[in-house]
Amino acid sequence: MNLVSDSGSPQRSYRGLSAEERRASRRRALLEAGRELWCEYGWASVTMRAVCARAGLTDRYFYENFADRDALLVAVGESVRDETLGLILSAVAAHADASSRRQLQAALEAVTEFIANDPGSAQIFFGDHGGSDTLEALRRQVIDSVVDLFVELSRPHLLPGVAEVQYRLTLLVGIGGFVEAAVGWRSGSLNFTAAEFVEALMAVADRLAEGSVVLAPDADQPDS
Repeated sequence: MNLVSDSGSPQRSYRGLSAEERRASRRRALLEAGRELWCEYGWASVTMRAVCARAGLTDRYFYENFADRDALLVAVGESVRDETLGLILSAVAAHADASSRRQLQAALEAVTEFIANDPGSAQIFFGDHGGSDTLEALRRQVIDSVVDLFVELSRPHLLPGVAEVQYRLTLLVGIGGFVEAAVGWRSGSLNFTAAEFVEALMAVADRLAEGSVVLAPDADQPDS
């Protein structure tokens, strides 16, 4: 059966799927294969041949969707970034009526749970990217995205007279430090339970927040 696309050109359907739907399905399969390989063996294992073999597709379909291997790595990384930002937003929204400190704690709990429960995906950001300028650039972009998010979430709680650029610097130090701490926790060099890790991070956050933002616990309930 022939269909007509929005541009007026005919599209042939196959098993009830249009050409665009089949292409989207192949792209998802390639992304899933790339993520699985990265989680199981590290980013260096994500080659065009390995991804195609895992997805059951030929290299023709790889290059239909991605210019090269780096483009696939970035796409996989961006998908995990979006999931992680979604976790943070959901955690904060679930404590919308709580204090800013409790919201931050909830965000840290959500990310820590993600690292603990899905260590394969966690290594996409908290693993070793040595040798890949593309992945190091992506890591910096992810940190910038998280800084932007927390600037917006914290804006109502900034103390009078605090310059936003100074607060961005504070957040950059804090979030960059969290990434390195997460690497240490994943590797076992920081011997904390998940709850202890969050508690230690909150103690650091309290010190970083001094003079910049109101980060007080709820008056009528404990922090945890």
